[in-house]
Amino acid sequence: MSIYNVTVARIRELCYQRNITPNALSYLSGVSQSTIKSILNGESKNPGIVTIKKLCDGLDISIIDFFNTEDFKNLEQEIK
Repeated sequence: MSIYNVTVARIRELCYQRNITPNALSYLSGVSQSTIKSILNGESKNPGIVTIKKLCDGLDISIIDFFNTEDFKNLEQEIK
């Protein structure tokens, strides 16, 4: 799985765990609905670290908690 796919899956997982919609995440994080939609729908394949940090703030987790998953730990090198 690519880092993009793992990132999208993690955002969806965290929203599901907190029982919030992407629109609610937009409100909580201050990231526009269109940006979140673009990330989740594959239109934006490279969300910036600042955007990820804002999403983490809205989810009330640290950026370390966001990336501290087996999926992120097991990512293969993308440059070959």
